[in-house]
Amino acid sequence: MATSRHELRALWKLALPTVLSQFGQMLYGIVDTMMLGRVGVAPMAAAALGSAFAWVFMMIATGIVLGMDPLVSQAHGAGNSREVAVTLQRAIVIAAVACIPVLFAHLYATEMLCFLGQDPELARLAGQYLRAQAWSVPIFPLIMALRSYLLGRAIVKPFMWITVIANLWNVLFDWLFIFGHWGIPALGLVGAGIATGLTRSVVLLATIGVIVFGKLYEGAWQPWSRDSLSPSGLWRIVKLGLPIGAQLGLEVNCFTLAALMAGRFGEGALSAHDICINIASLSFMLPLGVSLTAAARVGNLLGEGRQARLRSSGMLAIALGTSVMLVNALLILGLRQLIPRAFIQDLAVVELAAAVMPIVATLAIADGAQVVSAGVLRGLGRTRAPAVIHFIGYYLIALPLGYLLAFHVGLGVRGLWWGLTFGLLSIAALLLFWVGRALQRPIMRLAIADS
Repeated sequence: MATSRHELRALWKLALPTVLSQFGQMLYGIVDTMMLGRVGVAPMAAAALGSAFAWVFMMIATGIVLGMDPLVSQAHGAGNSREVAVTLQRAIVIAAVACIPVLFAHLYATEMLCFLGQDPELARLAGQYLRAQAWSVPIFPLIMALRSYLLGRAIVKPFMWITVIANLWNVLFDWLFIFGHWGIPALGLVGAGIATGLTRSVVLLATIGVIVFGKLYEGAWQPWSRDSLSPSGLWRIVKLGLPIGAQLGLEVNCFTLAALMAGRFGEGALSAHDICINIASLSFMLPLGVSLTAAARVGNLLGEGRQARLRSSGMLAIALGTSVMLVNALLILGLRQLIPRAFIQDLAVVELAAAVMPIVATLAIADGAQVVSAGVLRGLGRTRAPAVIHFIGYYLIALPLGYLLAFHVGLGVRGLWWGLTFGLLSIAALLLFWVGRALQRPIMRLAIADS
């Protein structure tokens, strides 16, 4: 019992700032959507379509970089500062390469969306939005690498404050470039893209500044050397990161395909779907913060060789993430009529989004259980199983069932969301089984990097 209380306190101490950081990051997109909703339904729908399309590529690239997570956390727990430092350097190299396909997707989004059967005008607008922020594509995976470097060493508060401050800048940038102020012309959708890129720049510069001037690198840094470019060392991160990238890509692509299907019902349906996606994504930030914390804490404990406490920490993290989402689901249900009005004034869109909100609330509970379970497995260095399970849940259950309910049963957007919900329930059940199985066996720490 004492061990459980200690681990719960340790998890909460790390989780709260991390959850707030994730919440703040999601607010960037929420603010963009709300401001574009004041411009019109078409710009809002185009931004939703563009973001859904581009994030598939961005999440795959970011996931590959996140292969550094178990290496950093376990090395920190074992007191191996060299391993921590060289892993960050290798992750930066990988980030620079991994962002190239993402940049291509931003620059040629219009053509690719038209090929996927989207409305040509909506695809054109989405392409404008993505091209306006294309220059900032390499920044995002670099931010994630630096955050993982800090989180794996249990340093969480600086990034939380950076996110809070960056949100203020994001509101200012949106206000300036979307609506036009201080001599800047009103750029609408393109302005939102510019604001996104500028906000990413603020976050990157602030993170680097805090690490350097706050001397947060002390005890976990060494000069760049040939080791940073070691093919075998780079491959260790990629080997762990590819399943994470596949998992994130499968998840985001599933919701992208759902958005593409929602687009077939018209701009109004796509806008309602986007409102629900924003709420589901905002809710998801809460257990995602717990998941990131669980991965770091489990990795630290594994590095320290404290297996009993590791098992307690993993199960407590899953319980915490699921409990948080249960409360969140109740809030979504209670506010289902008010939430859509914060995004748009079109009554038809508001009514449709409100009708989908109870399904979003159900999905949220399953989302909490599955994402924290995946985080525990990531901390152990077990990254392949979540990718396979996500493929089964999303592509063999969620999308086929959603398509059937939406187009053949006639439930429309609600059918898509019921399909996603049943898919996530399946994923949560499979991951919980896999975590229980993994924690019952002796767990080996990942090997130390080559010299």
